[in-house]
Formats: sequence, structure tokens, C-alpha cells
Amino acid sequence: MQLAGKVALITGGASGIGRAAALLFAREGAAIALADVNADAGQQVVDEIIEAGGRAFFELTDVAASADCRGFVERAIREFGRIDVLFNNAGIIRRSTVLDLSEEDWDRVMAVNVKSIYLVSRAAIPHMQKAGGGAIVNTSSGWGLAGGGKAAVYCASKGAVVLLTKAMAIDHGPHKIRVNCICPGDTDTPMLREEARQLGVENSRFFAGSAMRPLGRAGTPEEIAQSVLYLASDASSFVTGTALVVDGGGLAGSF
Repeated sequence: MQLAGKVALITGGASGIGRAAALLFAREGAAIALADVNADAGQQVVDEIIEAGGRAFFELTDVAASADCRGFVERAIREFGRIDVLFNNAGIIRRSTVLDLSEEDWDRVMAVNVKSIYLVSRAAIPHMQKAGGGAIVNTSSGWGLAGGGKAAVYCASKGAVVLLTKAMAIDHGPHKIRVNCICPGDTDTPMLREEARQLGVENSRFFAGSAMRPLGRAGTPEEIAQSVLYLASDASSFVTGTALVVDGGGLAGSF
């Protein structure tokens, strides 16, 4: 069990990649602290972990709010006593050009996708230092490395995550805290379907675009979760500051 005895915090854990990571981490022996704005779905994930014999709790959390992030971390310390892994996964998308994007949507995407990493990490890192180190994994995107159409603020936010990850890796390496990010491509999650809705495209037609990549399909949340497990576990003990592309080859010809 790669995370036996460890405590993992996961934001955006009620669905998609966050849910898959929570279930995988629990099977690998970690106690799970789960944060999301979807209380029903988040509690279902926790119930599933507990029914399987694991330890977990759910905290209703707006990751763009400092007090919520601090409260989430403090509860994890009360419940489990330490923090070993932080998966900053919460994210939203708005498919639009800068001309059509509202200022409110710009601010909200940047707050959830970028500011949340700062807020939760700021609260969690001192506890990781006390524990003698840890691992932070942030969720970026293939569009954090290459641009995409009608996705201006999403690309901006995910590009920021890549460089924030690298800066954090430099700052906290001396504390034995490794900081990496994943850059998924199209993954079969509720957010991908939300993209299709925002663009007014039928799901089947939208997913057909995934067949253009070398592996010929979209990824699954469980496949992306495996990459997060690698970066969170001792298997990647000499890896920090990296942006791991997990996209079925979609960006293979882009560099």
C-alpha cells in the first residue's frame, strides 16, 4: 500500500478526477480529507471509503474563500493529526474568448483554479513541515502548456498553475516537500460534459474530438488518478517541480 499511514487532503473531490483519486488513495492506505462545494456527492465518496474500511471525512468548502480553506485544513489536523499529501484538484471552466467573457467569470475561474492552491497550500504547508515533509500535487491541464480556442481564462489559469507549481517546488524543497502538477488531456468527467454544454455541442460530437489523439480516446478519471498517486507516493521521491502530461499523446506533436 503506497500511502499506508498517510493523510491526504483532496479539493474538488466529489466527482471526476478528485473522486477517483480519493478512492484510490484510500485503497492505498491513506486517510482522506475531502473538500468540495457539492455536499451530497462529496459525502457519498466519503461513505464509500468508510464502508470499505477506510477513514475519511467531507468538509463543505469554497476553495476560493480563505476561511473555508483554513477550516478544512484545521479539521484535517483535528481528525487525523498530520498532513502528508495535498491534492489541489478543484477547478472550473468557462469556454469563451476574452471578448465574450464576463469579468465575474474571469475572477471566479482564477480564484477556483489558482488562488485556491495558494490558500490551501498556505494553510497546509506548515503542518507538512512539522511532519518532516510531504507531497503536493496540483491539477493543471494540457491547456496549461498549449493554448486552446474559446478558453482564454481557463488556459491562463492552468498556465499559472504550472509556474506556481515550479515556484513552490523551489521554495519548499528544502523542507522536504515535493510539489508537482498533472496536465491531463480530455478526460471523461462531468466537467468535460459541461464544456460541451457551454459550447452548445452534443456530447457524442464533443467526445469524438478525443479520437484525434494518438491513443484514440479520452482518458478516464481512474487513469489520471494513477498519475496523481505516483506523484503523491514515494515512487516519485526524486521528482519535484514537474508538469506531468497525461493526455493520450495529445500534445506529443506540440513542442
